[in-house]
Amino acid sequence: MPFDATETRSYSPGPRHAGRGFANWMKTGLLLAAMTALILVVGQLIGGSRGLVIAGAFALFSNFVAFWFSDKLALAVHRARPIDRSEAPWLYEMVERLTRRAGMPMPKLYVIPTAAPNAFATGRSPAKAAVAVTDGIVSVLDRRELEGVIAHELAHVRNRDTLISTIAATIAGAISGLAHIMQWSMIFGGGRDRDEEGAGGVIGMLALIVLAPLAATVLQLAVSRSREYGADATGARLCGDPHALADALMKLEQGARAMPDDRHPATAPLFIVNPLSGRSVSALFSTHPPTEERVRRLRAMAI
Repeated sequence: MPFDATETRSYSPGPRHAGRGFANWMKTGLLLAAMTALILVVGQLIGGSRGLVIAGAFALFSNFVAFWFSDKLALAVHRARPIDRSEAPWLYEMVERLTRRAGMPMPKLYVIPTAAPNAFATGRSPAKAAVAVTDGIVSVLDRRELEGVIAHELAHVRNRDTLISTIAATIAGAISGLAHIMQWSMIFGGGRDRDEEGAGGVIGMLALIVLAPLAATVLQLAVSRSREYGADATGARLCGDPHALADALMKLEQGARAMPDDRHPATAPLFIVNPLSGRSVSALFSTHPPTEERVRRLRAMAI
């Protein structure tokens, strides 16, 4: 399909809400507080008062890393590499055209070495943003559809969603890691003194090993679904073609089912469609709204 580089469509940003930035900062603070509480509970059950102190230090470190480096961690965990302009000049032109319409700075572009078709945006602000696409997405989507996906990801950046979603992914991964530590601690007889904990303490630890990662996923879910609908709407206005994004979502959903990626479930909410197969425990609580409903809403925008 020949790529039409002409800018024949217009972007209407829609109503702006003065409190949006403050609301996102509040969401970020509440998310950090809730996930910090989970880390403290896990630490208490692993090592009593000493574990609580260690978990507190770990929580402070995790929050610091999540705020300042979560974008780099998200890119690193998926082995994303920067895309040079000479590799894909058409992609740079597409993103530059969209960012001009949105009045945003140009983000850094990355490619993820996987055949599974997907994409995500990250970064704590538009000035620090990055957009990553997989190798597979270019072979599955035509350029019209890919433009809709890029517009969706830029909408996340413009709406300041990327900070909270990447922080959530980073801390959820830390909580899952602590749950694994608990599991091995129980296997090798670690944790608080058995006589002190009793059977109830053991049952509590077993429950938390299962529930802590799920609780982290539920917290992610609480801030994820409405953001996807908002980014769909903003992205459709930005590219000027709601059908392009709708068509892309349908193809990406099919591609994710055919080539699921369960390697890093904590980062699943970052992607435009859920990359998990459904076998993972974290996938029981999908952080993405139903693709059919997203497509329906986008089609309605074009009427």
